[in-house]
Amino acid sequence: MTAPSPKKSGDPDEPGGPTVRSTTWVELAVIVVGVAGGTYVLVRDLVPPIPVWAGALLYGIAAADLYIAQLIRGRVGRGEVGLGPGRIHPIAVARAVALAKASAYLGAVASGFFGGVLVFLLTEGDRLAATHADRPGAWIGLLGAAVLLGAALWLERCCRTPDDPEDQSADTSPA
Repeated sequence: MTAPSPKKSGDPDEPGGPTVRSTTWVELAVIVVGVAGGTYVLVRDLVPPIPVWAGALLYGIAAADLYIAQLIRGRVGRGEVGLGPGRIHPIAVARAVALAKASAYLGAVASGFFGGVLVFLLTEGDRLAATHADRPGAWIGLLGAAVLLGAALWLERCCRTPDDPEDQSADTSPA
């Protein structure tokens, strides 16, 4: 006869088990600064061409994130999350949260990359005449990365349940 194994903290069956935490601005800032520094160091030696369309994909992903955010926000607001016809499945919302986190990290990495390239082009790029043609692509990419970051964080926010502890005020006394 074997003894039942004790439940470990973080067990999915245990109340208060593993949860997905919100993306923080600190972790995104660390990614942006780290990638920007690494990119700046690499670009000094490599100087890759940055075409104008290099950041165009970021705008498309941001548009998809915003579209999904509006769909989910409306369904959550009307209480149409759950099983059944005309309702959005909870797994779909969980997948949207995963998309939001991945998009936020992609936006942070792209911000660091295009930001590092842009810092190089604006500070040391004058010694190479060809780098002037790369500036518009770097600006467009940096703006696309910022739009993607904003869209990803909005999507993540729209996926919260109405009773999330972060959404409740600290004052729980009756009015």
